[in-house]
Amino acid sequence: MKRKLLYVEDETDLGNVTRQYLELMDFSVDWCCSGTEAINLYQKNHADYNLVIIDIQLPDIDGFGVAGKIRERNPDVYFLFLTARKEKPDRVKGLTLGAVDYICKPFDIDELVLRIRNIIWHQIPQAQRQKELVSNVLNIGDLRLNKNLLELSIPGQIPITLTQREAELLEYLNKNRNIIIRREEILVQIWGESDYFLGRSLDVFIVRLRKLLAVSSNVKINNVYGVGFIFSVAGMEKL
Repeated sequence: MKRKLLYVEDETDLGNVTRQYLELMDFSVDWCCSGTEAINLYQKNHADYNLVIIDIQLPDIDGFGVAGKIRERNPDVYFLFLTARKEKPDRVKGLTLGAVDYICKPFDIDELVLRIRNIIWHQIPQAQRQKELVSNVLNIGDLRLNKNLLELSIPGQIPITLTQREAELLEYLNKNRNIIIRREEILVQIWGESDYFLGRSLDVFIVRLRKLLAVSSNVKINNVYGVGFIFSVAGMEKL
C-alpha cells in the first residue's frame, strides 16, 4: 500500500521535481502551492495522509499558520517543515508546534525520503513492523540488503549505508541475477526513461556498486559490451 503525503510548496520547479521523485519512490503525493489550498484539501481528505510536508514561506498563509489549522482538524497529525528559514527561532517555533522534523533547504532528496520513511515507520503497529522487516531484507549471495534502513551488510565488516538510488539499483540487479540486463531496461525501470545523460549516471552508480561488492566472494557485476550487464551471484539460483 502506498503511503500518502500532502506536500505544500509554492516554488513551482522545486515542487514539481520533489513531487515526481517522491512518487518515483512509491509515495502518493498531493502537491499544493498555497496554504489555503493545503488546508482545504486536508479538511476533505485528512484521514488519507500519513504525513504533511510544509514550506514556511507561502504566498498567503505562512507554513506555521497552515500547521496550526491542520492540527485543529487533527491533533495527532504527523508533519514536517521543509524550508529555507534556517534561523533558530523558526526551528524552535516549528518544533514547538509539534513538527516531527525541520529540514532546511537546500536538502538532499534521498535524505528526505529516508526521513519520511522513518517517520511513517513509527506509525505502523508493532506486529506489522515485524512482517515488513522480514520482507525488506534481501539475501544477495553472501551479502544482505536491508531496504528499510538502506544498509548493505558484508561479512566481517560494518554495514554500509547506501543511497536510495544505490539500493534500488542493487535490488533490481538482484531480481535479474545471472542473466543479461540491457542498459535501456535498467534506465527505464529505475530512472523512468532512457537517454545519454541518465546513461552516464547509471555508469557512475555501477562503478560505486562494484567498489562495494569487491569484498564479496560470490557477487559481482560484469559488463556485456554494447548491451548491458550481468549481475553474477555464483552458486545461487535466480530468485
